[in-house]
Amino acid sequence: MNSILNYIDGSLIAPLNGKTLDVVNPANGEIYAQVPDSDLDDLDRAVSAASKAFLSWSATSANERSKILVTIAEMIEANLDQLAEAESLDNGKPIWLAKSVDIPRASANFRFFGQAITQFATEAHEMSDAINYTLRQPLGVVGTISPWNLPLYLFTWKIAPALATGNTVIAKPSEVTPMSAFLLSQICIEAGLPRGVLNIIHGKGEQIGAEITKHQEVKAISFTGSTRVGKSIARVASPMFKKISLEMGGKNPNIIFADCNYEKMLDTTIRSSFANQGQICLCGSRIFVEVPLYEKFKKDFVERTRNLKVGHPSDDSTQIGAIVSKPHYDKILSYINLAREEGGTILTGGQAVRLKDYENGFYIQPTIIEGLPIHCRTNQEEIFGPVVTITPFDHEEEALQFANNTEYGLSCTLWTENISRANRMARRLQCGIIWINTWLHRDLRTPFGGVKSSGVGREGGLEALRFFTEAKNVCIQY
Repeated sequence: MNSILNYIDGSLIAPLNGKTLDVVNPANGEIYAQVPDSDLDDLDRAVSAASKAFLSWSATSANERSKILVTIAEMIEANLDQLAEAESLDNGKPIWLAKSVDIPRASANFRFFGQAITQFATEAHEMSDAINYTLRQPLGVVGTISPWNLPLYLFTWKIAPALATGNTVIAKPSEVTPMSAFLLSQICIEAGLPRGVLNIIHGKGEQIGAEITKHQEVKAISFTGSTRVGKSIARVASPMFKKISLEMGGKNPNIIFADCNYEKMLDTTIRSSFANQGQICLCGSRIFVEVPLYEKFKKDFVERTRNLKVGHPSDDSTQIGAIVSKPHYDKILSYINLAREEGGTILTGGQAVRLKDYENGFYIQPTIIEGLPIHCRTNQEEIFGPVVTITPFDHEEEALQFANNTEYGLSCTLWTENISRANRMARRLQCGIIWINTWLHRDLRTPFGGVKSSGVGREGGLEALRFFTEAKNVCIQY
């Protein structure tokens, strides 16, 4: 049995209360590790270490911080196989996917922000009799809370800019997928990250995550996860005047016009629907297709989906791996049953899968549902699994109405060769990220985040560096 430890003040240590939680391998349903069930005593120890480390880390030059972050990036790359296997073991995703996307992106996050901090310029404003310049200073001890769907990818997305800007960090990974964060702890020790600069605390979100949120010494919270939890964080952190960045749920539209590049669209829509078992906040779960193309698309999309291989994550030919946990597996199946009750037709999928030799694993067929009303729960609530709905539309205005008709507003994918229509619709779509004739095409310099119930604030590029710093204006009269 593997023992995962907290990383506090530069050391790997067990929780003070001695309590642990089981970590389950979703591919076979078996417990494979124990993770700390940390509480306030562990957090206080971490905050004390982080507060002490802040004095020196915030005074460390940007170039020196950059060197350490780039070293961590290089060590992540050097440990690609081990980290990818850990990510797959925790999450159920195919190992080849973790090797090609998750772990390289985790390395890229450290490298990007390690380099970006050396280029982070402040502003100056000259007056007739004075000059103003802006200082960007770190906040202090900050908290980051990350989800289970892209464990190391999103964990590093928050930690790297916080460290680059001179903050010290209390970071909580998901207790469902803790292994890659634990391995990162070991990498940070080997890379020479000073003691207390990064502290990784494991445990339940409703316990240790809540304690991080309300701790007086934690000056900011960067959170990625469900809208429900994001709302609870905002209720606690806002009255305390903490800075908050909340990247929450999505119910993303995929709008397909008849003039699209059809083969490219079809290939990409398979990915945007079912990548990572549909457990990506940016997946296009509501597919709207212009009427002239609808029947052809339905036929081809269903056929391609039926041919996707559901299999064990270690199999290089697997395209759909295991669902992350039993509770989430049950939730997805309940929504498929709800879709039937709401009058939907299951065009393909809709069933659990029992793999030979892995009968206790959490596998679900990729599922396409037709015939549901726009306002039904299946079309309004985030399922976060390999489940999509398809709906025809007649014209641009109707597509916009369908797309904007949810409480969410994270991303949208739009397929058309009409550039005027693409630009026109981009202005009216109520979401923070719009991909035109592509999906998940990411540049780390761009702002990332949603509107409505999908988020508050932006991450990525300069937005992340600004979030983790406080602006101070200095005016000098001549």
